[in-house]
Amino acid sequence: MPQLNPAPWFAILAFSWLVFLTVIPPKVLAHSFPNEPSSHSAEQPKTESWNWPWH
Repeated sequence: MPQLNPAPWFAILAFSWLVFLTVIPPKVLAHSFPNEPSSHSAEQPKTESWNWPWH
């Protein structure tokens, strides 16, 4: 039964992981996100207190 011989399957497994770890991460890390967070100003917005009467 050739499927029980681990020699070719281990080589295929090792080569496929080598491809995954060398080719795919740079491609994923090269993506740029269109909605980069921008730095907000340190000034707090002016808020007015509510002058509603309490009932």
